[in-house]
Amino acid sequence: MVLPPELRTQFQAQVIDPGGSQRARLERLAGFLFKKTGLGMEYTVDPTYTVAEAFRTRKANCLTFTLLTVALAREAGLQAYGQELLDVVSWRAEQDVVYGFNHVNAGILIGQSHYTIDVARDLLVARSPPERISDEHLLALYYNNRAAELIVSASPAVADEYMAMALQLAPRYASAWVNAGVLNLRKGDRAAAERDYLKALALSPENGSALFNLVTLYRDSGDQAKRAFYEGRLEKVQEKDPYFEFVQAEGNERKGDYAAAVQHYRRAIRLYDKEPRFYLGLARAYQQLGEQRQAERALNRAATLSSSTAGN
Repeated sequence: MVLPPELRTQFQAQVIDPGGSQRARLERLAGFLFKKTGLGMEYTVDPTYTVAEAFRTRKANCLTFTLLTVALAREAGLQAYGQELLDVVSWRAEQDVVYGFNHVNAGILIGQSHYTIDVARDLLVARSPPERISDEHLLALYYNNRAAELIVSASPAVADEYMAMALQLAPRYASAWVNAGVLNLRKGDRAAAERDYLKALALSPENGSALFNLVTLYRDSGDQAKRAFYEGRLEKVQEKDPYFEFVQAEGNERKGDYAAAVQHYRRAIRLYDKEPRFYLGLARAYQQLGEQRQAERALNRAATLSSSTAGN
């Protein structure tokens, strides 16, 4: 989170020196981050950079952008902190690894007013507001991210140091233990991987990633009894998860199975009816099936929800 001297000088001139209220500094900070006259930061999914690397490349994923925003806001004398959204729908497959993402952004407190600066909120599906996290947890997310990236792009030994630091900073962070299990499995230590997945599950009993990895581990080892046990637990978690239904529906759309997509979108809406993207997906599927009246109804509902969200 260290600010390079050139960045500090530029920030001082454009954001701090003009003076004014904290709100005015916050507005100039946001402009400095996004406008070409400042940093002109661009969103990228990966990799996870330090603040200095982000300044050099002008690119940042949500975690790097949060580190940068918090560091700059504090330089400007603002009370800033990281925030985490835990129930985000964001997935990516790379080689033989499926990545599931949480999301972070920067929170700023001015008097009794809370503000959020977020580089990618419009790209995500989430149903709960962000939760404030400590600096230790924010930095643990950085090391956890780097370890996850290095699991695929480098040798496990390179990822080890980052993983160890993540667990040292946030020993009760279940997702880090899941990643530690994936790393140990890559190193050929199935017993350690099992131990890490179970640790994650002890910390977060409904952690879908831990359950999924345990099911896969026991399937590959031929332990059908344990596989069936954890598969049952995973199914119960998924039955309550609108985002699982949403992901399933999108998969059905890609395969051209629009009738199945409708069913999954409708299940997602039954579980959580405040997300406009569920209705947009339902409208697309209905249109493909030629059911225009149903499609229009879903589109109208999506528009209503989107207007409500924009108003908040």
